[in-house]
Amino acid sequence: MLEGILTGLSTALSLTNIFMVSTGVLSGTLIGMLPGLGPISAIALMIPITYGFDSASGMILMAGVYYGAIFGGSTSSILINAPGVAGTVATAFDGYPLAKQGKAGKALAVAAYSSFFGGTIGAVFLLLGAPLLARFSTSFQSADYFALMLMGLVAVSVFTPKGQFLKAISMTIIGLMLSTVGMDNVTGTQRFTFGQLNLFDGISFLLLAMATFALSEALIITLGSQHDNYQAFLTSDLHNLKVSKKELKEIAPTIGRSSVLGFLIGVLPGAGATIASFLAYGMEQAFSFGNTKVKFGDGNLKGLAAPETANNAASTGSFVPLLTLGIPGSGTTAIMLGALISYGVQPGPQLYTESPEVFWSVIISMYLGNVVLLILNLPLIPYIARLISLPQRFLIPFILFFSLIGVYLVSFNTFDIYMMVGFATIAISLRFLEFPMAPMLIGFVLGNLLEDNLRRSLLISNGKLEFLWERPITLAIFSITIIILTFPLYRFIRSKLQTKNNL
Repeated sequence: MLEGILTGLSTALSLTNIFMVSTGVLSGTLIGMLPGLGPISAIALMIPITYGFDSASGMILMAGVYYGAIFGGSTSSILINAPGVAGTVATAFDGYPLAKQGKAGKALAVAAYSSFFGGTIGAVFLLLGAPLLARFSTSFQSADYFALMLMGLVAVSVFTPKGQFLKAISMTIIGLMLSTVGMDNVTGTQRFTFGQLNLFDGISFLLLAMATFALSEALIITLGSQHDNYQAFLTSDLHNLKVSKKELKEIAPTIGRSSVLGFLIGVLPGAGATIASFLAYGMEQAFSFGNTKVKFGDGNLKGLAAPETANNAASTGSFVPLLTLGIPGSGTTAIMLGALISYGVQPGPQLYTESPEVFWSVIISMYLGNVVLLILNLPLIPYIARLISLPQRFLIPFILFFSLIGVYLVSFNTFDIYMMVGFATIAISLRFLEFPMAPMLIGFVLGNLLEDNLRRSLLISNGKLEFLWERPITLAIFSITIIILTFPLYRFIRSKLQTKNNL
């Protein structure tokens, strides 16, 4: 192992590969800021460019683009409520309210620090335990995945502000319902498409996220209901990146917890940065409930740090099944798997013995890439943050343009534009009624995974429910879910007892 690490160091620290990782993270950051152009598209475009490079340099460049895009996606989420990539949707929940309060610089700085530590801790875990973690990831079965997805749905819905539990559960169910539109992955049957060909492939996640966040936000500002908040944009201290010692102490445990959770979720094939960020956000609500002055969704720093840490740690973790088992953990790593094979390198258990320069140099370059990201982005934050000081007549068309063009560039289908406007209109009505949007998106993201793993579990158990308690991992996750689900009842009883004692 030590010999492999030394080989990786000499490869990753060559001038060529330092240039590759710097180019990759810079390109990824810029691409991540643009809604619709995620890391999958960027890496697919990079493959022909890397054909003239050796396999280690090519993988270092593409890895840099990957976590650079996740890092960059937070910028548009925080500034204009338009998530650049799916993994940064949860960042907008508290990042955008901070920007509206005139703290855009601080929000971007917290996101930068959280991303750096999440990616760095993930890189250390990857360096020390890749083979062991590979065995851990293969031990997860369909029942465990189903239990994990269910826990994620319940956690985010339960830990909502007092009085909004039913609204959150309702929105989660709506998200689950929307996820069923399109072709059934098992039988090939069309579901809830109403004969409309444009719905055969289902509803795009990007379409739903942009409609419920960016487009609806722009329309609400246009209607004038957010005029007072918008004035905070114009008076923001954009150069104030200072995060106080008290705030750093507050978010430090969050970064630690979210790094571990994000990395472990990333290790699981098929999970990825999006699910990791949502689960980390829900977990942080659980840990912080009742002990915070600022509510989640109103600009809580923990609510910003948790998903930003988790999505970068998960991006690093997704390389575990790719490099050690040859199993892509996400759509992005599936593209990278194809690139590795095209270089003549066979990923799998023998990779770190047969091609140690590829295996170890990619891992070490991740730490180097996170350092480069921090150095590149911190000085640029005041200039990037000035985007929100644009006059309203420029800012609103800017948001509308990126919302619409981002969705159109994914499918090149005008029907998606019409559907997006329809969802945005409905979202505006729901937001006026104080229905939270986050549970709906989480239900939508986890819906297909939840259904697929439930079907596999029932198939393996011949339609019986024993799979819920047969495996210790599944039973443990379900037990935690039940405890979380009973929390609103406990909160209700406690408030009644406190009221009775006060009388």
